[in-house]
Amino acid sequence: MKNTFGNNVSVTLFGESHDSAIGAVVDGLAPGIPVDESFIAHQLTLRRPAGVTGSSRRESDRFSIVSGVYNGKTTGTPLCIMIPNEDRDSSAYASISAIARPGHADYTAQCKYHGFQDPRGGGHFSGRLTAPLVAVAAIAIQALRGRGIHIGTHILRCGGIADRTFSDLNTELEQLNQMVFAVLDEHVKASMEQAIAAAAAGKDSVGGVLETAVIGLPAGIGEPWFDTVEGLLSHVLFSIPAVKGVEFGDGFALADSFGSKVNDCFAMESGRVVTATNHNGGVNGGITNGMPLLFRCAVKPTPSIGKKQRTVDFLNCENTTISMKGRHDPAIVHRARVVVDSVTAVVLCDLLAGRFGTDWLAGNNP
Repeated sequence: MKNTFGNNVSVTLFGESHDSAIGAVVDGLAPGIPVDESFIAHQLTLRRPAGVTGSSRRESDRFSIVSGVYNGKTTGTPLCIMIPNEDRDSSAYASISAIARPGHADYTAQCKYHGFQDPRGGGHFSGRLTAPLVAVAAIAIQALRGRGIHIGTHILRCGGIADRTFSDLNTELEQLNQMVFAVLDEHVKASMEQAIAAAAAGKDSVGGVLETAVIGLPAGIGEPWFDTVEGLLSHVLFSIPAVKGVEFGDGFALADSFGSKVNDCFAMESGRVVTATNHNGGVNGGITNGMPLLFRCAVKPTPSIGKKQRTVDFLNCENTTISMKGRHDPAIVHRARVVVDSVTAVVLCDLLAGRFGTDWLAGNNP
């Protein structure tokens, strides 16, 4: 029963969707990293639902830092952030605690926790647990920015509507984090929102694809074989509820090409080694090569839908049907965007601390 990720910088999640509070503990952060509570609050707004594209559950996410910060900077000891669950309504779950909701973790939770799990709102499996993850990762994001490393994620596809890919990797990627519904081409935003609204009207949901770029990473980060950059990022990206696929660089498209087309040729540019293309997403042999780190995540449609579906009552061992009631998102790809940024920041801080030492994140050594 483990809820911790990371070696040099680690994060532990705790709490349940409809319990009194949720939270996270991050350990291994260097002392002296600035903690901007207004930035933490901003990051949390990017995860919250809004308008017709989100759930009607509206949490204020009033967070409190209960340890690890003094006079606005990290102390180097475990940092804990707690967030109360203020807008709880468990009435829709009272009658379905033994029903396996299609696409959810109800049945697998029963198999693992033997009926002792909290079933309300998905309990510990709920996307609600991404709120404290975003909160603590906001500190990691700012630490990375202090070292010239920026993370940006946008919605590449949603509801069958496609945005353009990252075509100019020198763009100010950090500006993407200022947009609640981030796309590179603003003209597609309305179309995506219409597709989500149409799915909601039909008691259904839609998924999408997120594309992420990291600029400013030094070459030489990651380990061969078991702790590769792709391996560790995939590990944590797949922990995000609804993420069902991850690819780096050109990903699966590489399988249908030729080596002569997708090998990234090296060159010297202003005294620096670069590649002419970036089909491999800034990684060779599991280690960063100094080019922008590129990857995409497939986010499945939200499993909670109003349409009637076949399922089982796993306690009475009988077939039944279910149509979900309550407060649910017709799409979560736009809310998952900041979560992808957040877990990416945690992995990179962990890798960079292992490479250069923990104090590097606070700028205390070269």
